[in-house]
Amino acid sequence: MTTKPRREAAVKRPISITAVVDAVGALAAGNLNGHLYMYDTNKSGGSTGFGTEELQTKARRGDQILWNCLALECEAFVAIDDIIIDSEICEPERKVYPGTDVAYWTGTVKKDAGPITYQIKFKLGTRDEPITTTLSSSLVG
Repeated sequence: MTTKPRREAAVKRPISITAVVDAVGALAAGNLNGHLYMYDTNKSGGSTGFGTEELQTKARRGDQILWNCLALECEAFVAIDDIIIDSEICEPERKVYPGTDVAYWTGTVKKDAGPITYQIKFKLGTRDEPITTTLSSSLVG
């Protein structure tokens, strides 16, 4: 009699949210309006608003979210400085990939809820003060 190997529970991948920032345009304008393009990896799960400043990421209790950013211009500096969201829903934490200075933010959705908006503060170029999104993206349960 042969026994089938037990399958381990599939490890659920985090939902990755990427902010593509036109840093030159945002610095010239002093804001992110028209200079921020948001994407996530959960389109098949129901996320909407791709390529806009108002991404709606479909996420449920227990989902891990990973936020990162990219500069539209390869020579420009962009980094996430903070993520402002209801801490009862998610508490983002800044982390760094081992052996690098590349940072990302991660958090786990604590409970299902209606649209929970969040804002992102970005460090751009050599500007001392972060620029905060004015249009809010959201986690949609």
